[in-house]
Amino acid sequence: MVTPPNAAWMRVATAPATAPATAPATETVAALAFALVADRVLGEPPETAHPVALFGKAMTWGETRWWRDSRCAGGAYCACGVALAVLGAEVVEKVAWIATGRTRQASAVALAVAAYVAVASRSLCDAASAVASDLDADDLEEARLSLRSLVGRRTDDLDSHEIARAVVESVAENTVDAVIAPLMWGLAAGARGAFVYRALNTMDAMVGHRSERFERFGWASARLDDVANWLPARVTAALAAICAPAKTGHIIDAVRHQAPSHPSPNAGVAEAAFAVSLGVRLGGVNDYHGRLENRPQLGHGRLPSSADIEAACVLSRRISLAAVLVMGIAALAADWAKGATQ
Repeated sequence: MVTPPNAAWMRVATAPATAPATAPATETVAALAFALVADRVLGEPPETAHPVALFGKAMTWGETRWWRDSRCAGGAYCACGVALAVLGAEVVEKVAWIATGRTRQASAVALAVAAYVAVASRSLCDAASAVASDLDADDLEEARLSLRSLVGRRTDDLDSHEIARAVVESVAENTVDAVIAPLMWGLAAGARGAFVYRALNTMDAMVGHRSERFERFGWASARLDDVANWLPARVTAALAAICAPAKTGHIIDAVRHQAPSHPSPNAGVAEAAFAVSLGVRLGGVNDYHGRLENRPQLGHGRLPSSADIEAACVLSRRISLAAVLVMGIAALAADWAKGATQ
């Protein structure tokens, strides 16, 4: 009997993407570490081929057609985005399974790819450093323009200290959004966790901000993003304390007593930890194109300068490394305990 040419492919394509065997925790952490290294060495994929950029275009198309001044409509929009992220993870897992032929390794490969897509540590620090370079060159106009890639606030009239403050706050917040949260969700739920988190964070950036158009439509995206970032923000603060042991007590005090006054339940936590670690004072009035927000003071130090931008990037990278080391130690302990009980 001659086997049809596509029979082997059909057996592969219809096989389950995952196996009953669970990959060791150390393989999962290794995949996340690989993603961080790849991001650091390669940077993000080109925008024309970046899955996050393509996702953003798809959700922009959906928003222009499905928008209603309604939480229900916004919830449906958010659900579609999550479903699209899950579908993307399924495709990555299936391709990894076909490419490796060994399910356990395929799971780690899929996670490494998904985490690489979801993490954006290098682009964050590159954008921050560009603003610092403009400030060092005393080119405030160019610094204000460069700052627009990092923040959504109005930058036209900011002085050098306000520009530096905005960058440090952005680095702090995005250390959670672009590094720690994707790693934690990847650790917890594999490729699906990393992709779904990135989808929620992207939708929050698109429709989750407070404005007349998105106050109701973006409610579900904003609230789910808050939930997804709640623990990662506090882990980021704890890692900042590990990286600055001499200031641990002050970091805890700022997170407990200053951060709750911030309008964001998560950004204030990361910003407070960064402010104390760097010895600067964050907070003040932010102009969101006519909507003013008076952010609380975080930290008790001096006003930030361009030098603090690079210091913030260094701290962000140290927090990333500390996260991988802590996860690695926990994974080794988990695998050892699992082996001891078998």
